[in-house]
Amino acid sequence: MQHFSEPPSDVSGQPGALQPSSSNTMLTTSIIQTTGLPENDANTMFGLYNRYYGGAERNIFRRDLATKDYVIVLRDVENIIRGFSTLAVYTERFKDQTVRVLYSGDTIIEQMYWGQNQFSKEWLTFAGRIKAENPELPLFWLLIVKGHRTYRYLSLFSTEYFPRYNCATSPEFAELMEHLGTCRFGNAYDAKSGLVRFAQPRSFLNEQLVVIPEKDSRRPDVKYFLERNPHYGEGDELLCLCELSAEKLTRMARQWFELGLH
Repeated sequence: MQHFSEPPSDVSGQPGALQPSSSNTMLTTSIIQTTGLPENDANTMFGLYNRYYGGAERNIFRRDLATKDYVIVLRDVENIIRGFSTLAVYTERFKDQTVRVLYSGDTIIEQMYWGQNQFSKEWLTFAGRIKAENPELPLFWLLIVKGHRTYRYLSLFSTEYFPRYNCATSPEFAELMEHLGTCRFGNAYDAKSGLVRFAQPRSFLNEQLVVIPEKDSRRPDVKYFLERNPHYGEGDELLCLCELSAEKLTRMARQWFELGLH
């Protein structure tokens, strides 16, 4: 999940079916308000990000961090940061309705920890807590995606996300995507292509992560992502959106989301 880059930025992990984690000792998670993030932690986060992304610049990273409200931090048993994801939570007006937005920013998990579920559980439980703050308002997950791994996370979490290969985006939802994309990214967002291209050079996946493994290259969702974002390796990002509500999440994702609701 990037941006899951700044974004999200990209979630650099190997998605598989979400399952309850059998290990609770490898990584621990915590959520910190960015205003209270220690300087040493911020520096460690950039160092980790810089190992997986080309073109990363400290000043851009720190500027993006300052626009976020929270950071989910993953630490090993020695308290070393092994992954993180930045998040912004805000409201927008769309067609005389107030909507809440959970925007995923820079996200990275160290490769040796790919496949663990601590991050997914913490992220979804936190999303449930955000929903519980204003349950009457729709909550949308906004992210921009520069890699196929992050794009595949959408199908692990949600049964109704857009854009996706096997379902057309409704005109009304497309209008919402355009509205949120323009509000967040201005002229960098092209509603026709659905891509965000920043005028100022941004980071891009490194040589290792940019390669599509052969086992994934034939997946219809990966093929679709490549069709929609053919220059992902240069840092182009595909804007994606889904509503975070229990009935629109996959089984395990819904269980973790509901932990935050109650």
